[in-house]
Amino acid sequence: MSIHHNQPKGLFLLFFVEMWERFSYYGMRALLVLYMVKSLMFSTEKSSQIYGWYTGMVYLTPLLGGYIADRYLGQRRSIVIGAVLMSLGHFAMALPSMPFFFGAMIFLIMGNGFFKPNISTVVGSLYEENDPRRDGGFTIFYMGINLGAMFSPLVCSTLGEKIGWHWGFGAAGVGMVLGLAMYLWGQKSLLGDKCLKPTSPGTNYWVPIGLVALFIIFLTANAFQFNGYDIKGMIPRWAYGTLAILVAIGLAYAYASKPEKSTLTHVEKQRLAVIFIMVFFSIFFWSAFEQAGSSLTLFADRETNRTISLFGWTWLMPAGYFQSLNPFFIVLLAPFFSKIWLSLGEKNKEPSSPVKFAMGLGLLAIGFVVMIAAAAAYQQNGPVSVMWLIGAYFFHTLGELCLSPVGLSLVTKLAPAQFGSLMMGVWFLSSVAAGFVGGFFAGNYDSMSHTLFYMIPTGTAIGAAALLLLITPKVRKWMHGIH
Repeated sequence: MSIHHNQPKGLFLLFFVEMWERFSYYGMRALLVLYMVKSLMFSTEKSSQIYGWYTGMVYLTPLLGGYIADRYLGQRRSIVIGAVLMSLGHFAMALPSMPFFFGAMIFLIMGNGFFKPNISTVVGSLYEENDPRRDGGFTIFYMGINLGAMFSPLVCSTLGEKIGWHWGFGAAGVGMVLGLAMYLWGQKSLLGDKCLKPTSPGTNYWVPIGLVALFIIFLTANAFQFNGYDIKGMIPRWAYGTLAILVAIGLAYAYASKPEKSTLTHVEKQRLAVIFIMVFFSIFFWSAFEQAGSSLTLFADRETNRTISLFGWTWLMPAGYFQSLNPFFIVLLAPFFSKIWLSLGEKNKEPSSPVKFAMGLGLLAIGFVVMIAAAAAYQQNGPVSVMWLIGAYFFHTLGELCLSPVGLSLVTKLAPAQFGSLMMGVWFLSSVAAGFVGGFFAGNYDSMSHTLFYMIPTGTAIGAAALLLLITPKVRKWMHGIH
C-alpha cells in the first residue's frame, strides 16, 4: 500500500503550509549562531546559550498555544495568529538594530506557540480513531516539514553568508507569508468545519490573557539579560525568579482547570502517563540532536574542508548548507520507513512505539561515534572531509525517523479528545528541556576536547535507550492495545 493511498485532501494543504513554515524556521536557524558569532560578535558560549534559549522557548509556548486553542480559540484561528506573529518576527530579524533582533525572537517564540501544536492536531482530526491511514498521513506531513527544512538553508545561507545576513532572514519571512496565504486560501474548502471551535470551551478569558502577558514579560526580561543589561541591577533576582514561578503556576492552573465533563477514566490516565514517559526519553534524543544548529554548525564552519574546486573554479560552501542534509535524508527515507512499518505490521512483527524510540536513540549514538572519529581526524590532520558530517547526519536522520513521526502519531492516538492540542504541547516539552540542555552543553565547545565533547551525547543516548527497553513491557501495558 502506498502511504498516499486515499489520503484526505486537507492533508496536502497542511503539508504545504507546514512546508513553508518550516522553510522559515530552519532558514533562520541555519544563520542564527553564525550571525551572532560573526556579525554581533557574541562569544561561542553566549551565542550557544541564546540559541538554546530560543530553541527551548519555541517548544515551550506550544503548551500555552495548545491550551488556548483547546479552550478558547479553536485550532484554526490559533494557526492564523501564529503565522502572522512569525511573519512579523522574521521580517523584524531582517532589520539590523539589536532591539529588533531580540524583539523578533520574541515574536517568533510566541507565534510558534500558536502554530506548532495546532497544525499537528488538525492533521490528526482528518482521521477517525482507528483509521489505518493515520501513520502514513503523518509520515507525509513529516515529509512536508522536511521538504521546507531542506531547501531553506540552501536559500537563506546563500543569501545570508554570501550577500548579507538580513537578506537571509528576509527570505525566511517571505516563506512564512507564503504559508499563511496558502492556508487562508484553502482552509475553508479543504478542511470544512474541522477544528474551528474549541473542543472544551472555557469562559474565564483572564486566564489566557494573563498567561500570554506573563510569557511576554518573561521573554522580554530574558532578552534584556542576553542584551548585556545587568539583570541584578534592573530587576532584583527574587523578582526575576518570581516571574518564572508565576509562569509555571499559570501553566499548572491551565492544566488543572478542566471542563466539568472531562473526568478522565483510569485507562485515559494511564495513556497520558505513557505520553509523559515518552516525552522524558525524547529529551535525551533532542538535546543531542539539536547540536545541529550549534556545535555541529561550528564544526562545519571551522573544522571541515568546505572548498569545492572544479575545472579551475573554486567555491567555499556556506557552513549552513550542512543543515539541509537531515531534511534531505528524511524526504529520501521517510517513504521507505513507512513501508517497513506497514509491511511489519501486516506480519504482526512491527516494533512497539517504545522500541522504535530506543532504536532512534541507538542510531543517534552511532552518529556521534562518527563525530568522535571526525574530531580525532581533525586533531591529527586539520580540516576534514565533508563526508564525516554527511555520515553523522545520516545516522541522526535514521534515529529521528524512528522517533519523531512515531511520537506525533502516538500523541494523537493516546490523548483524550478534549486535550488534543494541550497534549501535543506536552509532547514538545521534550524540546524545551532539550533546547536548554543542548545550548548549555554547546557553550562548552571551545573549552574542551572535541572528541570528549562528542563522547558525552553518545554515552547519554546509549544509557537512555537501555533504560527505555527495560521499562517497555510496563509502558506497552499502559497503552492498552494501541501500538
